[in-house]
Amino acid sequence: MNFACYQKILVYGIAEPLGALYVPKMVAYPTPIVAGVSPGYGGQTIEGIPVFDLIEQAVEVVGAIDAAVFFVPPYEVLDAALEAIAAEIRQLIIVTEGVPPLDMVKLLREAETTETLIVGPNSPGIIVPGQILLGTHPAYCYQPGSVGLISRSGTLTYEVALELTRAGIGQSIAVGIGGDQILGSSLQQWLQILEEDDRTEAIVLIGEIGGESEEMAARYISEAIDKPVVAYIAGSTLPKGQPVGHAGAVIAAKIAGLGVEIGTAESKRLAFEQAGIPVADRPSKVPKLVQQALERLGRDRG
Repeated sequence: MNFACYQKILVYGIAEPLGALYVPKMVAYPTPIVAGVSPGYGGQTIEGIPVFDLIEQAVEVVGAIDAAVFFVPPYEVLDAALEAIAAEIRQLIIVTEGVPPLDMVKLLREAETTETLIVGPNSPGIIVPGQILLGTHPAYCYQPGSVGLISRSGTLTYEVALELTRAGIGQSIAVGIGGDQILGSSLQQWLQILEEDDRTEAIVLIGEIGGESEEMAARYISEAIDKPVVAYIAGSTLPKGQPVGHAGAVIAAKIAGLGVEIGTAESKRLAFEQAGIPVADRPSKVPKLVQQALERLGRDRG
């Protein structure tokens, strides 16, 4: 899936406050935004981009759309995304935070039926450094290269990218899968996408405490990913005894043999270490681990 090849991007909510803030940054990158949609603003132009009331109207004028970015309020996301799917847009990036869980359940059911990839909600989106920006990533943190970033966080993605950039290590792509409780795509899905991406030689996975996404990803990496992976887990300084996770996660931890409750920084670190994945104890340590992984990869190829 080569987002850098996308030629037609649509922004839904282009007249919303977040859209007004970030669309100029996306256009300047430059991202090929060919249409915007904001009901009630049809016929206007924003940043030189024609605005329509409906996606259907936009498609009639500009043709098929490669991907859509959403800046609409939470309660409008479901209708907007279903409208995009009906217009055969198969990559949706939802920046909006706090989408109602039941709305996401309905949306994911339709996405699965139509094979639509959804990034988010509560996501900074996707950036292919030097080529395309779909969301809110600060461009100055990135430079083109061969390391792919997959993250549950927003700002930590930028911080790790900046550390890599300062160390002279460029990035092939960075994606924030989102921070809401119900997400459109998983760490495993993006690990597989980067595994198949010719431009990506190594992967950095940025996780957070809570849930079991990282534990599941660690197992998936050991079973299905050949490229070197480096991990960083945010939240390791959370006071001991702070409740995270849930009863089902405790049982899952015992079954997995981790000996600690799933959802904690310790359980995630153990899961990665058991899978042979090096874990940085702070963002500034990520570049060194990545460099070591790339050097090992070079020796293996030699």
